[in-house]
Amino acid sequence: MISAAVLLSMPSTAQENRIKYEQYTLKNGMRVILHQDNSTPIVAVSVLYHVGSKNEDPARTGFAHFFEHLLFEGSENIGRGEYMGLIKDNGGTLNANTSYDRTYYYEILPSNQLELALWMESERLLHAKIENVGIETQREVVKEERRQRYDNTPYGSLIDETMKRVFKVHPYGRSIIGSMDHLNAAQRDEFYGFYKKFYVPNNAVLSIAGDLNIAQTKKWIEAYFGSIPKGTSLIERPTIKEPEQTKEIRDTVYDNIQLPAVVHAYKFPAQGTPDYYAMDMLSSLLSKGNSSRFQRNIVDRDQKALFVGAFPLGLEDASIALMFGIVNMGIGVDALDAAMIAEVNDVKTNLISEEEFQKLKNQFENDFVNSYSSVAGIAENLANYLVYFGDANLINTELNRYTSVTREDIRRVANKYLSDNNRVALHYLPKSSK
Repeated sequence: MISAAVLLSMPSTAQENRIKYEQYTLKNGMRVILHQDNSTPIVAVSVLYHVGSKNEDPARTGFAHFFEHLLFEGSENIGRGEYMGLIKDNGGTLNANTSYDRTYYYEILPSNQLELALWMESERLLHAKIENVGIETQREVVKEERRQRYDNTPYGSLIDETMKRVFKVHPYGRSIIGSMDHLNAAQRDEFYGFYKKFYVPNNAVLSIAGDLNIAQTKKWIEAYFGSIPKGTSLIERPTIKEPEQTKEIRDTVYDNIQLPAVVHAYKFPAQGTPDYYAMDMLSSLLSKGNSSRFQRNIVDRDQKALFVGAFPLGLEDASIALMFGIVNMGIGVDALDAAMIAEVNDVKTNLISEEEFQKLKNQFENDFVNSYSSVAGIAENLANYLVYFGDANLINTELNRYTSVTREDIRRVANKYLSDNNRVALHYLPKSSK
């Protein structure tokens, strides 16, 4: 068996196998990234719009997520309800997602259908149907999504309840799905104004990866996107800074659950900052895998929880370290709360072992390799790196930022950010116990 130490002494395969790509900008400001991989006859076409819930009018929340749905309604040249069918009938899949910082659309198709995907994304950008019939249809779709994913799902409100306590000033404190009252009150001209402001080529990255011919793909991109007018509205980015938290925030949330849960959240710097990488590794130390601290000590040894996890939420303006545990039968919620804090305090006091540290580095290298194992993952990572960091080549170099983290760095950031005064602690309790 090859030891972890030997593995770490080897050159990083994730960094050796460089992702080659070509990047350029159209005259209208749309940035383009092309990665050619002719090993399989598949291509991923993606468009990242740099607009998320943090960019919304606070009196009209939910618009970014709403458009994720609305822009499948069709266009001037694609009939209502035909968008998804066109892709699926040609052997492809598609989807979209919205976050606090972005809205992302993608198709994965046989490579001989690349031109189809480019035409359809250009239609979404230039000729989308912002009509009352589609707006009313998608209002109901979003309401049903809220009922299913937030209101009627155990712990479904966890992120929203946490974020609004961590971010009292910054718009990250607002829900991504937004207010149903705001969506109900919004008129067609407001939706159209949002579309014309944010869905413009100079606020988008077109990232394509897979079995493509670079020269032909460039011709198609110019034909379908080159003539789309550049947006003229000023796109504001939030500049407000969340004030430093000076004392622990504790609260109780009553939910449609049977087993109580504990949530801890700590604010720390944005993705891409030096301390982010150490905090990301610290989260993995606590909860990734069966030998992680939370699993080994709280779940297996002490049996205080059915599950405990730590999840770093890296965002453009700030990040949070989110920790979540479901209490085991017969265990008090306070006992799990104290056990989670005790594990954090141990990392603050003691250096992690060399063995744990080597395992962490191996985990991150493996994660990087896996994230580049599909053309869809490559297309998305290239777009993310360009938008959030201004450097698509981080797809080849970011692992070095993790491997440069030391054991001392992990202890340092634990003491700096996982303090009692920086903690939001929520106890999720069944409504029946209220």
